[in-house]
Amino acid sequence: MPVGDAEEAAAAALARARAAARAKGLRPGLRPRRRVKDVPVGERSSTGRDPRLLGEQLDQFVVERGWAVDVAVGAVIGRWPQIVGPEIAQHCTPVEFVEGVLTVRADSTAWATQLRLLSSSLLTRLAEEVGEGTVAELRVAGPGSPSWSRGQRRVQDGRGPRDTYG
Repeated sequence: MPVGDAEEAAAAALARARAAARAKGLRPGLRPRRRVKDVPVGERSSTGRDPRLLGEQLDQFVVERGWAVDVAVGAVIGRWPQIVGPEIAQHCTPVEFVEGVLTVRADSTAWATQLRLLSSSLLTRLAEEVGEGTVAELRVAGPGSPSWSRGQRRVQDGRGPRDTYG
């Protein structure tokens, strides 16, 4: 069979198939329409076609991806001064949140001790903000100590400069 005859036969078969589909009420080449009566009542409002508030959409997006805890803790870190108060926020900052443990770094050892004493009231306040059980533990770290491991005259082996202090 020549190439031209094969193309004509294929075009004729396609035309017959389209005509048969139209006769059945189908629309060849297009997605079938979904009629309102075909959609169950419970699904009608959640099809995504009805307008919804942006906040509702974002809440659904966050919950679907399992980010609810991370977003809540991020909001706490962003609003730290409003949650703990300006005086406490002036002397400590949240450093990290890992598996239910919020680590806070104080700017002095005195404030670290004070925060350890206030940890139960801070945990209560955090539970009000992000929900019960999200922040299970509050770990307070004091100010960072100086590092002896940098510089040109660094000792490679042994204790380093600390052995001259005693």
